[in-house]
Amino acid sequence: MRSTARVLVYSDDANTRQQVLLASGRRPAADLPPVEFVECATLPAVLGELDAGGIDACVLDGEAVPAGGMGVCRQIKDEVFRCPPVLLLMGRPQDAWLATWSRADAAVTLPVDPVEFADALARLLRARLSLDA
Repeated sequence: MRSTARVLVYSDDANTRQQVLLASGRRPAADLPPVEFVECATLPAVLGELDAGGIDACVLDGEAVPAGGMGVCRQIKDEVFRCPPVLLLMGRPQDAWLATWSRADAAVTLPVDPVEFADALARLLRARLSLDA
């Protein structure tokens, strides 16, 4: 098993990024390695981190401004080779169709529910880390 899993967290709101970190804890599930979070508040920072490589999953805030996580998700799915799986944070459950449009691998609603969030992130990390094995 790898020593850490790197998870990019994108939101212009520091409180939303903090919710994600607290909901996941050091590891989202006992069978996964500890998580190292890479926090980004802007689209250029997200693209720079993805270009540098080593990201195992992305958590994108669909309510971020000016670049919303849904548009960012669609862009990185088109532009990043072997794009990490994306967990999208949505403002409303009715936005699930937009998560599908953006090609997100999973979606949860805000505010972050720790159990729902950790389960979704764990599923994405298991799938990604098994591919890299």
